[in-house]
Amino acid sequence: MDDGFAGYEDDLRKAERKVAGEIDPGARAVVVAVAVLVAMVSLVLPHTGAASGIDVLTVSPDAVTERVAITSKVFVWLLLVFGIGASMLALLTRRWIIAWIALCGCAVSCVAGMLAWWTRNTPGVGGVEPPHGVGIGLILGWIAALVLTFHWARVVWARSTYHLALEEERRRESAAREDAARRLTGRTITRPSDIPREDGTPGTS
Repeated sequence: MDDGFAGYEDDLRKAERKVAGEIDPGARAVVVAVAVLVAMVSLVLPHTGAASGIDVLTVSPDAVTERVAITSKVFVWLLLVFGIGASMLALLTRRWIIAWIALCGCAVSCVAGMLAWWTRNTPGVGGVEPPHGVGIGLILGWIAALVLTFHWARVVWARSTYHLALEEERRRESAAREDAARRLTGRTITRPSDIPREDGTPGTS
């Protein structure tokens, strides 16, 4: 019976670990899916001037003509890899670790997007002005990155709180088991010094 119960307990532990590693975004899944769609659309819209997000990715002649800075390239790549790729993978697999990766990448892309916006309104080396300012693609992509960062942060934080609660419950169960075992041992084991002698005098160790 002990062996059977131990096997049953192991199955429960495995199921618990599996559930702890998954996420349940709920209604946020719809918002994240819409934000991913917006991020995808932003890549085909003008990033700046005649250069779209895809032109920035491929360093096309239009991107060279528009003098696209490295910050725009970094932002578009981060948006593609984390805002679109990692977010879609997290929604499909429901894995907590992938959601955490998507959160970190989207947070960095928010900073890169802000810098990309700034470079389109700031003279470059030698005081050369950019041919055009911020395009609708850059604006929508940055907004999508902000939305994804916010919602992934809420999802990851909720799971982190759940993990802490599970760890605390496990510590309580372990302490209760140790205490029960200690009490059981104290009741079953009698010290030789507690056994009285035949003449009624206390025993000695």
